[in-house]
Amino acid sequence: MFPFELYNPTKLVFGQNKIETISKYIHPNDKVLLLYGKGSILKNGIYHKIKEALKDYSIVEFSGIEANPKYETLIKAVELGKKESIDFILAVGGGSVIDGTKFIAAAMHYNDPDLWNMVKNGGLDIEEATPFGTILTLPATSSEMNNGAVITHSEKQEKLIFKSDACFPQFSILDPLVVESLPKRQIANGVVDAFVHVLEQYITDSTESAPIQDGFSETILRTLIKEGTKVFKDSKNTEAAENFMFASTMALNGLIRSGVAQDWATHLIGHELTVLFEIDHARTLAIVLPGVWQVMFDEKKKKLAQYGRNVWGITGDDDADIAEKAIEKTEEFFQSFDILTRITEYSEKCYLVWEIPPRFQKRNWMLGENKNIDYIKVEEILKTRL
Repeated sequence: MFPFELYNPTKLVFGQNKIETISKYIHPNDKVLLLYGKGSILKNGIYHKIKEALKDYSIVEFSGIEANPKYETLIKAVELGKKESIDFILAVGGGSVIDGTKFIAAAMHYNDPDLWNMVKNGGLDIEEATPFGTILTLPATSSEMNNGAVITHSEKQEKLIFKSDACFPQFSILDPLVVESLPKRQIANGVVDAFVHVLEQYITDSTESAPIQDGFSETILRTLIKEGTKVFKDSKNTEAAENFMFASTMALNGLIRSGVAQDWATHLIGHELTVLFEIDHARTLAIVLPGVWQVMFDEKKKKLAQYGRNVWGITGDDDADIAEKAIEKTEEFFQSFDILTRITEYSEKCYLVWEIPPRFQKRNWMLGENKNIDYIKVEEILKTRL
């Protein structure tokens, strides 16, 4: 293994009907900023549970945080938080709301008047953030138990990542009953998002011995295949929802990445597809991932074969053959959730994808675990996905 530090201070509160216990985790004198998306929590009863549990608190509300949270929306919440002298933020939603909350919490203490610099700098200069907790309504991103966020600047057509230890949630409530009310599209996106999170930390050319990390990764993947499929077919299957929710959180909370190489090329290319075509984040991952594996096949072949054997149960002695079958199985798995895996299936303006490689060239970005995927290879990857 490589040397590593593993730090995660987030308290997980997991189980049915745990939303009603929220007051145990917020100081009674705190003025709370309640953040949520476009109102689904008003329809499924979660909002009313929260308001009842916090009926003795001073609460200010801000709604309308989008999927792929937009900088232009979030700065309005920052202004509100400062104006109201907020002590604590409660994020109610999936990864987008929680990511947006991390931005808001840090931006309320950021000195630079151009708050986008905080994101462009990757969060390296974040020194403080308003304390916050989360109530997860959509398993997918593990943002409820990590310190990272992805923010979109519509005007600049940028979607960037920042991280800071100041941006770990103090607590996150995971109540699997929330899955019952999720549309099938969101469940599909959640399963695929979590699945690819694991693969970004697992399918590399690393020769480092990391049997614990590999074992955890393979267990999470098998769980998402089995339990994610059950939940997609029946969102009221509470046992499957529990396993799906916990697997999604474990996929990106720092554990399986410790001491191993990480890729993340699929995510960074996928972010550009979201900016250009407004494709759901998880669906961009389903588009890009097989292309990354095809172009980088030689260096990933050994790990792909391990994945094929240990996750998909593919047998045989030829690593290349098993690796190719594993790629096919993965794309078929995405498609089993009614997710399209080609750019041409989403837009007639596919020529716009050729704007992506020059963006990577301009930023001087090198992707992948070995930083050997340049803008030319990005173009090769995109060609495989038309």
